[in-house]
Amino acid sequence: MDNIALIESFGDFKDEKGISKIDLMAIIEDSLKTLLRKRFDSDDHFDVIVNPDKGDFQIFLNKTIVEDEMSEDDDLEIELSEAKKIDPTFEVGEDFTMEIPVAQLGRRNILTLKQILATKLQEHNNAMLYEQFRDKIGEIVIGEIHHIRHKHVILLDDEENEFILPKENQIPSDFFKKGENIRAIVETVDFKGSKPQIIISRTAPKFLEKLLELEIPEIQDGTIMLKKVVRIPGEKAKIAVDAYDDRIDPVGACVGVKGSRIHGVVRELRNENIDVIQWSKNPEILVKRALGNVTINKIDINEDSNYALVYTPVEEISKVIGKQGQNIRLASWLTGYEIDVYREASEDDDVDLREFNDDIEQWILDEFKKVGLTTAKSVLDKDTESLLNMVDLEEETIEDVKRILKEEFED
Repeated sequence: MDNIALIESFGDFKDEKGISKIDLMAIIEDSLKTLLRKRFDSDDHFDVIVNPDKGDFQIFLNKTIVEDEMSEDDDLEIELSEAKKIDPTFEVGEDFTMEIPVAQLGRRNILTLKQILATKLQEHNNAMLYEQFRDKIGEIVIGEIHHIRHKHVILLDDEENEFILPKENQIPSDFFKKGENIRAIVETVDFKGSKPQIIISRTAPKFLEKLLELEIPEIQDGTIMLKKVVRIPGEKAKIAVDAYDDRIDPVGACVGVKGSRIHGVVRELRNENIDVIQWSKNPEILVKRALGNVTINKIDINEDSNYALVYTPVEEISKVIGKQGQNIRLASWLTGYEIDVYREASEDDDVDLREFNDDIEQWILDEFKKVGLTTAKSVLDKDTESLLNMVDLEEETIEDVKRILKEEFED
């Protein structure tokens, strides 16, 4: 097999992997030197010349000329009489350079060379793939579902690059079908053995950021800034935005008319509820906005400990906390403050005594009801002496009732 034929035997591989001619020639040179080290223990006495323009290469062996019958290694030394057949002017101690045709290496070594070349081509491809996707960490990629497994999903892009979407990086409501195209961000790129492993994610806040950039031109061109993005994947997200120009409404620009701009993002995230608020340097305003459309009477901020105590009416507590604590938790993440809520009872707030039947025996509640005391405030507003004159109960019992009402109602 001549040089050209050997190179051409890898032509399909080169075209498939997109390796340039220059890179291929560098790999051939490295492969030849690897073979020479295997065959001769060293490539120190060899010169390998690769010509990318002609698509061929040459191997030259540099031997030392020695006296006749004094050669100890025919691979590295040549006797004077043999050298003079080539050039009568040669002398002992001079270098003698001869070209080694690939075919002279022997069939077995040529097969070894092909294996080395194939291995180095694959290593080159893996290195290129690693560099390509390492630069794409945090960027959105699109892949087609190829395999659905219990712990992960395998996707392929248009160039047959493989992505792995682990179960923990999937939105809880994600349901995939083979052949479906989905979007995700590149989370990590690491070598697993000799092959790069590309892990993608649909749950990272960065995925939401990139989706917003795609849907909202003002974010992409920098007119609107994404200050912070937090999310509970598949459930709820909060984003804080700001604008360089005070004339621009960043919230309105992100949401769009009747939510037109944000709808595409919500659909991609499996109907994840997204709150968009305007950023503020004032922590009190920021906390209030982060908690959403709820009534807040007062906010105490402790900037040293990043703590915020929010005072809100009793009926607003559930809104502040949100489903499974999602609203207050996301607001804490968004603002960077640990938020606690304190419920304030107004003068009109009251609780029916029947609500306390788990803590107070029914016959005691009936005694209060007989004299028209049916709410917690109606009992707490009267002193113990007055209650002793109104109900047929012991003083100790009345004190116990008032203590329970204070703990459960006033606090």
